Amino acid sequence: MAQPISRTRERDDYLQPAAESGWRRRAFDIVFGDDTRIARAFDAAVIVAIVTSVVVTMLDSVAAIDARCGPALRAAEWVFTILFGAEYVLRLAVLKRPMRYARSFYGLVDLIAVLPALVSLMLTGSEQLIGIRALRILRVFRVLKLVRYVGAAEQMREALVRSRRKIFVFITTMLVLISVFGSIMYLVEGPEHGFTSIPRAMYWATVTMATVGFGDLTPSTALGQFITSVMILIGYGIIAVPTGIYAAELSNTLAQARAQRACNACGTRGHDADAQFCRLCGGALDADTN
Repeated sequence: MAQPISRTRERDDYLQPAAESGWRRRAFDIVFGDDTRIARAFDAAVIVAIVTSVVVTMLDSVAAIDARCGPALRAAEWVFTILFGAEYVLRLAVLKRPMRYARSFYGLVDLIAVLPALVSLMLTGSEQLIGIRALRILRVFRVLKLVRYVGAAEQMREALVRSRRKIFVFITTMLVLISVFGSIMYLVEGPEHGFTSIPRAMYWATVTMATVGFGDLTPSTALGQFITSVMILIGYGIIAVPTGIYAAELSNTLAQARAQRACNACGTRGHDADAQFCRLCGGALDADTN
């Protein structure tokens, strides 16, 4: 069975070529590959088309520009729709299990990239769906070489999982404080000062403790202003708590990964995650060694 090429490493085991030879195999290497000049050129062309189509979508939403260049923008949109539609069909045609790809995240994004324009032909008043086309920008992340960051992303995810209980306790504490202070401010200020309900007062408490301060809802009484001052000080005191929790877990995760990474030649451990050669013997390190 053919093995997936480098870009399919992120658990996309269904990205297998439909044929071992012929045009479908060559097209697969171009569309899903990144190790040849033509594949990289295809990636670059797709990125340019994605960015340009998103710019067209944004310009189409500006009334003044649409009034002057509406026909040209719509013509460009149809060109992009045809191109992305052809690319979507090509991707399905060169895969061994096309329906699995069609149900994947990027397969759905590919489909959404062409659906709005097609739906606008069949349904009256569906022009508002044109905004969904901005999801095309997500396709950039598939063709940019993000595989090199998969290891670091996995370490960040692991740190987040390990700190989930502490973060949950922190969020619960914040919700309790917001509920208490919101209820107090509802009683102190009352509807005559804009605190028309406890949920609205809780919204004010959230904004205040986050030190955002929109200014759309402010206390007018002396007691309310005192409580606001206390909440701001509390917000400044605890705003760095989740960051500290996550940073500590991430540091522990990186330290463990560094301690586990060993040289195959001499067995020396403690190499940095991005190290390519052993610091003792100079031998090449296996990128997948943990």
